[in-house]
Amino acid sequence: MAKFREVLRNRNFFFLWIGQIISQLGDRLDQMALIAFVYSRSPGSTIEIAKLLSFTIIPVFLIGPIAGAYVDRWDRRLTMSICDFLRAVLVLAIPLFLFYSKSLAPIYLIIFVVFCIGRFFVPAKLSIIPDLVQGKDLLMANSLVNTTGMIAAILGFGASGMLVQWLGAKIGFYLDSLSFLVSGTCIFLIAKKPKAFAGSADPTGSARLVEVGHQIVEVIRKSVYQDIKEGVWYFIRKKDIRFTAVLIFVLWSALGASYAVTIAFVQKTLHSATKDLGLLVMFLGFGLFFGSLSYGRFGQRLSHYKIIFASLVFSGIMLLVFARIVYLYPHFWVAAALALGLGVSVAPIMIASNTIVHNASDDQMRGKIFSSLEIVMHLGFLVFMLLSSILAERFSHVLILSIVGVFVSILGLAHIICYRKIPWLD
Repeated sequence: MAKFREVLRNRNFFFLWIGQIISQLGDRLDQMALIAFVYSRSPGSTIEIAKLLSFTIIPVFLIGPIAGAYVDRWDRRLTMSICDFLRAVLVLAIPLFLFYSKSLAPIYLIIFVVFCIGRFFVPAKLSIIPDLVQGKDLLMANSLVNTTGMIAAILGFGASGMLVQWLGAKIGFYLDSLSFLVSGTCIFLIAKKPKAFAGSADPTGSARLVEVGHQIVEVIRKSVYQDIKEGVWYFIRKKDIRFTAVLIFVLWSALGASYAVTIAFVQKTLHSATKDLGLLVMFLGFGLFFGSLSYGRFGQRLSHYKIIFASLVFSGIMLLVFARIVYLYPHFWVAAALALGLGVSVAPIMIASNTIVHNASDDQMRGKIFSSLEIVMHLGFLVFMLLSSILAERFSHVLILSIVGVFVSILGLAHIICYRKIPWLD
């Protein structure tokens, strides 16, 4: 198994990896700025938090299927760069022109457009990884890409929570715009060639011209609708991809049910708008980071499915314990220790899921598959976030988080017990 440093010696993968670390650091500042903005207008309101987040999720359903079809046709590197540069300009418009607007509609519109653009970026990023690394390095590469978010959480959430509380929300949007600009530049520096052209012995480039001609004919012949239909049928036929989609739906439904409620719970329990929330997510990030590193190093020895089921059990238990203990003992360091444990429990799930999909899908279908998975996970997140936000107006935050934790643990345990009865999960 390749070492982490050996994978990072790959120049193209390194540019992708470092660009995402920078971009996601800025995103953390952006998220804290949005949370602070909502808190300043409606303190402790789960409904307002959910309403704002809805504009970040709806583009998944409107743009996601189309984005996946186009990503498989376009140059993935160039697609990602253009997406980042466009998002840099749009995010910059929020503090420059719209922050003090009496109406929230322009800010909601900007957020909506930014996340529409992101629908092209995400499947391109997930699809490009196997093109940048060898097959033996794929699990390690997925681990490192996952740690992009973990490192951003560790360095970004804690610092951004304090910065936003001390300096105001506008700084978050400025830095997020800068991070998109840097990320886009890093991705543009990737010297990636499509596999069909790599290692070509034709010095005149005629083979490339012929291949480009075939691609143009194919684009004209096949409609986007046909590509989407093709991706859906491929998704349905592949048992392992289909089963993984169900697991991802469950995980993101649990995340959605917990997200807005947890934000309001922490703000109310620890009496802070963004500072303690940011620091707690930083500890969650530490847990995710160490869990990702451990699984990336030792995951080859274990069944991906068994790891996912076990992680569901432990994640549910940790969420239940977090809600109950923090409510009884509302001290920051108690909450931080529990957040760390929760992060370790959750980390292997997405790494294992992405690796299963990479191994099971063909290169020309990856963009469509990851777009479909994006729809699945965000559908669960949006529906259960809105549902739990409404319920949080009538029931206690602790009760809602406890129910989610118990459900996730029971689901994971049931699959462990029934594992041998599911023939394709080995």
